[in-house]
Amino acid sequence: MYDISNPQLAVVARHVEAAAASLNITLIQSDVHSVDDLDVALQRLSHEHVGLVFVPQSPFFFTERSRIAALAIAAHLPTLYAFREHVEEGGLISYSINIRENYRRAATFIDKILRGAKPGELPIELPTTQETAKTLGITIPPALLVRADEVIE
Repeated sequence: MYDISNPQLAVVARHVEAAAASLNITLIQSDVHSVDDLDVALQRLSHEHVGLVFVPQSPFFFTERSRIAALAIAAHLPTLYAFREHVEEGGLISYSINIRENYRRAATFIDKILRGAKPGELPIELPTTQETAKTLGITIPPALLVRADEVIE
């Protein structure tokens, strides 16, 4: 799902399209501009029998995470989200940063800078966790569960 009018999501869409093409995956895009579009988009994706719905990072999708999770569950659509908070609302899986931990890590960097470290010399950190939740009554492969940092029941 995307809001192509959002420049950030237009960039994400191009990267997802390229990745899908390289993996020979059929990609079905659903443009979402408003709350009303969510019902239509998820019903359409359900009728298309998609294997996974990708919900990228956006303020709109974050704000509407409860509604998106409820609609996806009702439509029996497995969903991949950008943030843990989506999973806490009933989404299937997230793979990205933990926002709370990200702010904690930022405090560490601020402390280093205030003590004289040069910002350009501080290391770049990448996400190292995966978060998974069982919500759709589907069996999550053990290989994926082993890699999960937390299973939310």
